[in-house]
Amino acid sequence: MYPTRALRVVLEPNLSSAQHTTVCIKPASDFQGANIYVERAGQLHLVLSEAEGARPHHVSCFSAHRPQRVALFLQASPQRDISRRTASFQYELLSNQSTAGPDFKKMALVEAMCRPCDNVELLMAICSSDFVVKGSIRNVSHDSENHMSRVDVSVQRVYRQKNRIFQQDEGSGEWRGPIRTLLQCKVKKGGGDFLFTGNEHFGEAWLGCAPRFKDFMFVYRAARERGANPCEFELN
Repeated sequence: MYPTRALRVVLEPNLSSAQHTTVCIKPASDFQGANIYVERAGQLHLVLSEAEGARPHHVSCFSAHRPQRVALFLQASPQRDISRRTASFQYELLSNQSTAGPDFKKMALVEAMCRPCDNVELLMAICSSDFVVKGSIRNVSHDSENHMSRVDVSVQRVYRQKNRIFQQDEGSGEWRGPIRTLLQCKVKKGGGDFLFTGNEHFGEAWLGCAPRFKDFMFVYRAARERGANPCEFELN
């Protein structure tokens, strides 16, 4: 609060086994008063400016060369008055080798993977995703300014969720929740039931694999008969 001079923040995650790390930073909606730099080999590189901090949903990601130690440098920007300013942000540290298969945690924020998942990716998704729900699409809205789309889902069953993103509406009793994806994925409203999987980033659900439920059941049952399913899934 009331940023002055500078502050060095060292992040030391428990990622000693990872060879590469991706760091993502999301400023608070009222981020003011400072710029954020990453320190590399004694040099400072701008990651987030005060102007960018004013943009909602803005996320900056960069690769860290030393996974055991990531140093951020917050430098206060000159101010003409003494009004209250808060330089607040959230961060996520993602290991590029944190999963045996495709890195679903990086998918939404770093590299868009808009193509449909293949069978192997789908079977892994139900095991490793932060959320797995069966439902239908109520509405799809697009935010061209922030390059995102929002999929509003009516949920029939929650198989797993890390936090309470999908909740029961007090009035109707229906379970609902929003899922985000990149605008370039060109998501459209479609009928029928889907299996929505994905991961959470900064308190929001991001879409991973989302096959039609009947197609998923066909793939899963075939894999189970061969003993090729990486984890058990509740069929009833």
